[in-house]
Amino acid sequence: MISLLNMGAKLNKFLIALLLIIVVSGNYSCKKVIDIESSRLSDETTQWTKLEDAKAGLIGIYALMRTAMVADNTHWLIGDLRQGDFASTSRPDLKSIVDGQLNASYPLLTRVTNWRRFYSVVNAASLFIERSGEILPLDKRYTTVNHDVDIAQARALRAFAYFYMTRIWGDVPLLTSSHDGDFEQHARTSQAKVLAFATSELLLAAKVLPFRYGGTDAQLPGLYYGAPWPTWNGVLFTKLAAYAILAHISAWQSNYFDTEVYTKFIVDNYTKLNGDGSFGIRYIDMDALTENNNGYSPFAFKRATQVVGFGFEYGNGEATANGHLEQLTLASPLISKATPEIYVPKDTIRKVFTDPGDLRFSIDPLTKLYRTNYFLNYSTEKPMFSKIKVVADARTSGDFALFTSAVLFTRLEELTLLRAEALAVLGQRNEAIDNLNRATNLRGIIPYGSTSSKDLIDAIFEERRRELMGEGWRWFDQVRYNKIKRNNAAFNTLIDRNGIYWPVSKDVINANPSVTQNGYWN
Repeated sequence: MISLLNMGAKLNKFLIALLLIIVVSGNYSCKKVIDIESSRLSDETTQWTKLEDAKAGLIGIYALMRTAMVADNTHWLIGDLRQGDFASTSRPDLKSIVDGQLNASYPLLTRVTNWRRFYSVVNAASLFIERSGEILPLDKRYTTVNHDVDIAQARALRAFAYFYMTRIWGDVPLLTSSHDGDFEQHARTSQAKVLAFATSELLLAAKVLPFRYGGTDAQLPGLYYGAPWPTWNGVLFTKLAAYAILAHISAWQSNYFDTEVYTKFIVDNYTKLNGDGSFGIRYIDMDALTENNNGYSPFAFKRATQVVGFGFEYGNGEATANGHLEQLTLASPLISKATPEIYVPKDTIRKVFTDPGDLRFSIDPLTKLYRTNYFLNYSTEKPMFSKIKVVADARTSGDFALFTSAVLFTRLEELTLLRAEALAVLGQRNEAIDNLNRATNLRGIIPYGSTSSKDLIDAIFEERRRELMGEGWRWFDQVRYNKIKRNNAAFNTLIDRNGIYWPVSKDVINANPSVTQNGYWN
């Protein structure tokens, strides 16, 4: 019997080969519909004929989505830097993002504002939905159940890519079929229509997606592509992943009635991700969060705790130097680098972490010693943000190191705080407090009391700021908070004039004049 390690090695070899094909196929110029690369990765006469083609096409969509999120550290630059808690040590391009000068002339910003890589995900998913059914009559190993689950994943991935883009750019072109060769040009579609499409796709997918891939799962028992649940744990979108994305789409739309429904399903059913001898999902303590105690860190490798996330599995040889927050935040003594590129200033740390019992960061009033779960070198001018530190190899010279942390979109604690947010907005105060305290139960802070005079919405978002620091949420949380409160004139202007969105890359507009610039950045 093939060992899990060998299976992982084979999967890694496949991914490397796939990405090489993607890179090679991307070296030619294609006509423009929003400047999308072709995702036809092999000869039409040989693709879509056997089970292995389905597996290759599906895993390829996941690989493209991960690449789209981590290229140039996009996930963190957009989510954590803009008006966030981090400051740039010396890089002017990063400082321009912190300051909200998103149309500054830096190569980094030109690349980050180009949505081309996300449309590679959309195109690959559409192609899979259209063509994978051709395998069914040709390879009896590819069952209808397998195919249905694969289609559901492709739908969910495409929907996630669209939601991810609308949070960045607002209106984006909506393409629902694959394209190759000469493309028509497409203008931007209203965000409302794009998100309506994404919601409908996710609802369809959620009906089919299993809680777990294989094992004793009611919808997909046994093996999936010949492998048991531990192989797919933290790799593929599950039923909970679909509901998590739905919850965030509805919250982004200020539709908190639906957010409450989706998050209730998650908190009521998350234990169904557990079982079969593999690490499952639970509320995790500080040692698990920052030190990977017992293998529960949501940042390390691939884990069920990554309700929606994309791992860099060390055992599969996926450690990389780029595409990780640690590339920007870590320095000596954790890696051979003199100073981090971004850091959280001391004034901000003291403002955010005010509870003397907070296990994430606090200073003992008597000894003046500080907790190091989130920050090292606090006594220096620029403390190092060390919450996420999944270092595969730091025994290198200069600024080079290898990391194997996942790009994480959401985990159970984040979703519980999102539920608290929805309940608070809906006026269900007691249940909102219960969810807030459930999320903070293992962090050492004083629980929020039912008679507290502190504004509950403020308390929830302040806790999100502490718990989710460095996870790509700060900017989007500020948008939702200010949509609720409407008491910040400057931010109200950003919301009303669509300044909350990023400019579209000039490269996209030059390639496709049907795409217009976000008005705020004209």
